Amino acid sequence: MSEKLASDNLLSRVQEFLGDDLQAVEDEFHRELKSRFASVADVLTHVTRFRGKRLRPILLLLSASAVGKVNRNHRTLAAVVEMIHTATLVHDDVLDDAETRRHVATVNSRWNNETSVLFGDFLFTHAFHLAASLDSTFACRAIGRATNIVCEGEIQQVHERGNFDLDEAGYLEIISAKTGELCAVSCLLGAYYSEADEAAVQSLDEYGRQLGIAFQISDDLLDILGNEEVTGKSLGSDLDKQKLTLPLIRLLGQSSEPEATRIRALLSHPDETSRRELRSLLEQTDALEYAQRRADEFATGARECLNALPETPARRILESFPEFAVHRAF
Repeated sequence: MSEKLASDNLLSRVQEFLGDDLQAVEDEFHRELKSRFASVADVLTHVTRFRGKRLRPILLLLSASAVGKVNRNHRTLAAVVEMIHTATLVHDDVLDDAETRRHVATVNSRWNNETSVLFGDFLFTHAFHLAASLDSTFACRAIGRATNIVCEGEIQQVHERGNFDLDEAGYLEIISAKTGELCAVSCLLGAYYSEADEAAVQSLDEYGRQLGIAFQISDDLLDILGNEEVTGKSLGSDLDKQKLTLPLIRLLGQSSEPEATRIRALLSHPDETSRRELRSLLEQTDALEYAQRRADEFATGARECLNALPETPARRILESFPEFAVHRAF
């Protein structure tokens, strides 16, 4: 089965299982973000076109179903995590000077950086406003902590630009924060608001984190190997911003000192010629295969986190996500 057919099959299973709940989440998302200003509504309509497959709301709802039943709190919180994720996308496009996402112009290229920053903030503040509508403060605290960690990861990544001595442990710490944490808190909230026991809550939290790490390694590979016409997003920004990702960390680690000096020189002057040369060097070593293998290992780790859960249709769907995450189904 091709990756696209497999992805379509998984999405069909998700839609069949969660269809009404996903629509309720979408309705709440738009109801909360409704604005009296046409300019704000215009940006929201535009952003809705590149929001993707709603992975984090899906993870929250499936986690809830894996240990209990979806309720009103879950639907509200699924809208909240989608707002936070969308805000990070809008801000990331500013950081990366990205021009397209899912074949659609980014907010910064369609409008300007000021609109992107303010609209991202608009999404963040509405997310916390909506989370505060729950009777319990647990969600606000958990989401606040997760959002803090995401921001720390992004700041650390910016700080490490141009650091060609970044090692794998440092890289994994960054992506665990900037990508793994929001997937983790989505799963945690799903389980917690189904009143699951502590072991199940922690298992799903770790599942989300490992899934997010696998997803980000795959995304970083895509930035090197992907085709913009297929992915619909600006690629090559990691090299342009001198961000060291796992394939390059592996390449440098396997190189002799003279070779490493040459690679650092190429990384220091990103352009089309240096990108082509770096890709050729990556293909001559095991760097790309190593990064894919590490993504697969985290995907396997995510699946293993589900072993402690009861056998349910929701768990079976969750078990399918890691494979597609590492093969860029989302």
